[in-house]
Amino acid sequence: MSETTEGRTGAGAKDNGAARPAVQAIDRAVAILKCFSPRRPEMGISDIARATGLSTSTTHRILASMQANGLVRQTAQRRYALGPLLVQLARSGAFPTTLRDAALGAMRELRAIVDETVGLHELLPGNERAVIDQVESHHALRRTYTELGVPIPLVYGAPGKAMLAFLPRPAAEELLAGPIDAVTPATITDPARLRIELEAIRERGYALSFSERTPGIRTVAAPVFDHESGVAGSISVSAPESRMPEDRMFELGPVVVRTAGEVSEVLGCTRE
Repeated sequence: MSETTEGRTGAGAKDNGAARPAVQAIDRAVAILKCFSPRRPEMGISDIARATGLSTSTTHRILASMQANGLVRQTAQRRYALGPLLVQLARSGAFPTTLRDAALGAMRELRAIVDETVGLHELLPGNERAVIDQVESHHALRRTYTELGVPIPLVYGAPGKAMLAFLPRPAAEELLAGPIDAVTPATITDPARLRIELEAIRERGYALSFSERTPGIRTVAAPVFDHESGVAGSISVSAPESRMPEDRMFELGPVVVRTAGEVSEVLGCTRE
């Protein structure tokens, strides 16, 4: 009986030992892929070995396997570049190409959880935002966006503040420097107060709006990031004040952050 147990233990140990090198090889291949960038589209074996901390022989062995699978290719100068399989996957349509494509499924799932209107907001080139889509609540009394595509300053409402908090500081300060007109009695017009709130947003990951842009509507929003870890937009949950007490807003915050994180991951973001 002890022999049988030992035999099973030995087999298990062999299986685990086989799994570890396989996982390690994947980790190393990923590390090699991360070496390439627009500034370094081609690299030699020595360059890759230095960048990854691998030995030259290990790097050569992994590159040979990656080349056989189309993950890298060898150039005429016997350097390495990203391979045809990656290009095929990128152009196959398997990856969403727009924020709306990346977000719609997650927005529907979020609406199913909270049964409030979920909005999708995109950062515009002039550091304004626009509502580009929504999945409406089933409630008869609900938030419905009617200004799809209309530019909105980032200082107004939770969706804009969620983006503003994660813009580069100079860009954010430029927006805070201009006059902020009150669009509702609850609009925050004091830049100093907004700066304090933006710091809180950066710490917790989501923004709140207490009828600051639309009277009677409260909103929770979290930023969405792109493949370069830059702000691409935000996801929001909005509802009438009667269904959105403050404690519920703080409960929904982490849920909205998770959804925004899922969309960011689809867009290629690797930031935490």
